[in-house]
Amino acid sequence: QVQLVESGGGLVQAGGSLRLSCAASGTIFSINDMGWYRQAPGKQRELVALIPRSGDTNYSDSVKGRFTISRDNAKNTVSLQMNSLKPEDTAVYYCYAHIRTGIIRTNSYWGQGTQVTVSS
Repeated sequence: QVQLVESGGGLVQAGGSLRLSCAASGTIFSINDMGWYRQAPGKQRELVALIPRSGDTNYSDSVKGRFTISRDNAKNTVSLQMNSLKPEDTAVYYCYAHIRTGIIRTNSYWGQGTQVTVSS
């Protein structure tokens, strides 16, 4: 079994910073894409940032220049540094990973979600 465990959410004032972390554990051969999605109340889940194993990053336009995604392949972790936070960043943030768990078996996995609330 594979688990993604997130940490680092919380309440912060507009303009502040938070860092989210996610660790994957279990039977893992390798991890392809890792990333972060978010879902605000009444809205669909949306991509925030994605980082494949190669390290090339992809950000949504709404967070470019403010958020930075990084990963540690040796530790199977992914982090999201969030700076200059805005009230519209308020959402539940979900860690995502596409993981190879066997020679030909791959699956997508999600963390349990962590709340980020930005007050104005």
